[in-house]
Amino acid sequence: QVQLVESGGGSVQAGGSLRLSCVASGTDKSNYCMGWFRQGPGKARERVAAIRGDGPRSYADSVKGRFTISKDNTKNTLYLQMNSLKPEDTAMYYCAADRSSQPVCTGVLWAPAYWGQGTQVTVSS
Repeated sequence: QVQLVESGGGSVQAGGSLRLSCVASGTDKSNYCMGWFRQGPGKARERVAAIRGDGPRSYADSVKGRFTISKDNTKNTLYLQMNSLKPEDTAMYYCAADRSSQPVCTGVLWAPAYWGQGTQVTVSS
């Protein structure tokens, strides 16, 4: 069982930045597939970014050039640096993880086995 705990959400004005963190419990997750999803009000859940080990990464088109996913394997922590935030980025953000390999991990069909509880991000205009 993997437990994921997110933090770092909050309220920010358009153009601002936030950094989300996700701490994964248990053994070394350095080779895991980990990522971020979000669900805005009245919207379907959307894959935001994913990373497999220390290698391949993928981003949703809507966040490319603004968001960066990264990992600190020494801390079993996943990050999402969000810059140039827009009101349409407002959503609950969820951390997700499992042992999926490539190309599933960074593909659009990745269906993670483990999920965090989410952290709210609100961007005002």
